Amino acid sequence: MTVNPIAMQKALGGISYPAAKQDIVDAARSNGADQDIVSALDGIPDKEYETPAEVSKQVGKE
Repeated sequence: MTVNPIAMQKALGGISYPAAKQDIVDAARSNGADQDIVSALDGIPDKEYETPAEVSKQVGKE
């Protein structure tokens, strides 16, 4: 799935890292992320992420 990187960074704004996958998904929803971004984040492995770049990189692998 291809996700707009700018929209992804907006969705991840305000998250304190390290952050668990569920916290990232919940924050993206709170930030008004569209369904494509929420679905992409739902598809990443359930682990703790150290940076927004790590999250974006993982989304790019899916």
